[in-house]
Amino acid sequence: MEPVSGENPVAQAIAQALIEGFNKHYRIFRETSRRAKESFEAADWQSQLNVVRERVQFYDERVDEAVERLRHEFDADSLDDATWQQVKLHYIGMLIRHKQPELAETFFNSVCCKILHRTYYNNDYIFARPAIATEYIESFPPVYSSYYPRDEGLRATVRRIVEDFDWQRPFEDLDRDVDYVLRATERYLGRWPAMEVNCQIQVLYSAFYRDKSAYIIGKAINGYQEIPFALAVRHNASGRLYIDTIILDPWRISVLFSLSRAYFLVDMEVPSGYVQFLRSIMPNKPRSELYTMLGLGKQGKTMFFRDLVAHLRHSNDRFIVAPGIRGMVMLVFTLPSYPYVFKIIKDVFGSSKNMDRATVKRKYLMVKQVDRVGRMADTLEYSNAALPLARFDPELLKEMAQHAASSFEIEGDSVIIKHLYIERRMTPLNIYLEKATDEEVEHAVREYGNAIRELAIANIFPGDMLWKNFGVTRYGRVVFYDYDEIEFMTDVNFRRIPPAPYPELEMSGETWYCAGPMDVFPEEFATFLLGSPRVRKAFLKYHRDLLEPEFWQEAQETIRRGHVEDFFPYPQELRFCKLFGASDSLTAATA
Repeated sequence: MEPVSGENPVAQAIAQALIEGFNKHYRIFRETSRRAKESFEAADWQSQLNVVRERVQFYDERVDEAVERLRHEFDADSLDDATWQQVKLHYIGMLIRHKQPELAETFFNSVCCKILHRTYYNNDYIFARPAIATEYIESFPPVYSSYYPRDEGLRATVRRIVEDFDWQRPFEDLDRDVDYVLRATERYLGRWPAMEVNCQIQVLYSAFYRDKSAYIIGKAINGYQEIPFALAVRHNASGRLYIDTIILDPWRISVLFSLSRAYFLVDMEVPSGYVQFLRSIMPNKPRSELYTMLGLGKQGKTMFFRDLVAHLRHSNDRFIVAPGIRGMVMLVFTLPSYPYVFKIIKDVFGSSKNMDRATVKRKYLMVKQVDRVGRMADTLEYSNAALPLARFDPELLKEMAQHAASSFEIEGDSVIIKHLYIERRMTPLNIYLEKATDEEVEHAVREYGNAIRELAIANIFPGDMLWKNFGVTRYGRVVFYDYDEIEFMTDVNFRRIPPAPYPELEMSGETWYCAGPMDVFPEEFATFLLGSPRVRKAFLKYHRDLLEPEFWQEAQETIRRGHVEDFFPYPQELRFCKLFGASDSLTAATA
């Protein structure tokens, strides 16, 4: 951007208003994150869930406030180009010593894109690329703390790491837990290596709170070796704390940060420092996903789209219609070289879909506000996304014109998609089952039923439970990703099919009973799920009870009692109570 000559007090005042709007947003964000520690100490799990749900809306509320202020105080819609260019220059000057410059740049974009026409979406007016480096920003408290086991011994160091989090609740037996940590680590390493002169343990200053757990994230450095770790701290049945496990496999730590789970609550003065540290232990995890999992979803979206644009510059394949059964609500396309799918709401839904566009949007927002328990794919939502026309396959453009004409337009050499969802690509479960061995079918069907159970306990009913609406991840986990029919479990009426008034009617195939819009008959699931003998055998082996209304009704009662279930983002066999036969008190968390 060329320097703009002349001082413009209006531009400076607008920049000041924008930075004040962002600072207010991040102040509220940090206050919310700090309260997570208090909720964890108080075992107030419902409050923690509510905070995660409410926090999703915070950003948009602050953006709308800033837009209203600019329009009211500065008549922002009528400002000339030179003023807007100076606004950005003044704003950059305000970020030189800022602790969250990348987030502030994104906030600037969010506000300006609600005021400026899309032709201004370039680096002269908004931050199409970052202007301020985020490396080496000083933080207080520091991003991470360093501990030196050569000075005080490994056992004492591990104990001090845990004690430094200063949880206002006693541990059941911290010495025992430290012993478990050391034994599990030695088992993982095979033997303890000699301590090198640089031996140290680096631990992120703030704990990561989600569900009923607090996670201590760090890495041990010894010579040229770096070993990442995550300690899971939980409550036992009597309300005392204990360390449930240590996760040492980098890929398992990556799963901990999966977008199919709820976002973490973490207090960070310099979020870029946390992301840089996490990238050092999960180098294959995109920065966009890490920002998102830290509760900074808008920054995640910004970085994802920048990555996508960069990928398009360095590839030449085309967007195509996604393989698989066509959806009745969404038109889905993909870029083969990029591991994501793109979804557009169709103009007209299938005849069996009794809903409108607003309902679909509400359901997708709902997914961001609930605990996804590792079973629902997160989505990135964009407005007016510009993608190069030359990269669209003609067959895809034909499908879009036929089914979603109101959702896109062609402008010059770009396709402007007015409303777009993006999700990580998975293998649709129906396609997976067609090609799977008997052993793979059994595993996938068991995973499918477990996904439904866990969603039900988390107060989510998938609605449309067809195999095509679930996907298989690279780790073999089954995840739900089609949200247009989801409902809260507590809003659904699960019923048993009443007896037919006479046997001939039951044999006729005609429906003899009335059903309301929220009535569900689990006995009917078998009709559309269990056509394949292999699938039927596996499903009845593990999940026969899902075909009975009693399972669903009992889950509803559990939810209504206010019980928050335990969900573990790691295998049960990694828990110390399984590894070392620890006391049963470790297996029961407070309700």
